[in-house]
Amino acid sequence: MKRGHHLLKAFRQRFGDWRGSRPFWAGLLTMLGAVPIVYLPYAALTLDTLAIRIATTAGSGSLVIGVLLVALGMIMWFQSNLRVFAGVAATVLALLSIPMSNLGGLLIGLVLALLGGTLSIAWTPGRPDPTA
Repeated sequence: MKRGHHLLKAFRQRFGDWRGSRPFWAGLLTMLGAVPIVYLPYAALTLDTLAIRIATTAGSGSLVIGVLLVALGMIMWFQSNLRVFAGVAATVLALLSIPMSNLGGLLIGLVLALLGGTLSIAWTPGRPDPTA
């Protein structure tokens, strides 16, 4: 039991250090924004006995935008020196999703991707604490 607690504490410490050295939340929000953008053009929602299909002719455009947003979120995580490029590209793709993907995934994906992109642009690496 004590060893498992120690391993969990060490994992949380390493994950916290890794998360603090890159725009973690920006990448996560960008990737989460891709989910409704990709999902909604292909979804068949049902409300009781009413089937709702939000399919558009731009389904492949939605897929491309979603895949690129996931790739940009990964770039934010693993190549933090490219965070400004990834943030600008994510913001542009989020705005492109308005006409291409059902108002940017019913505005949910749009807002998440815009937040992720702007957080990535605004993020700067922290300085180590000199007292630590």
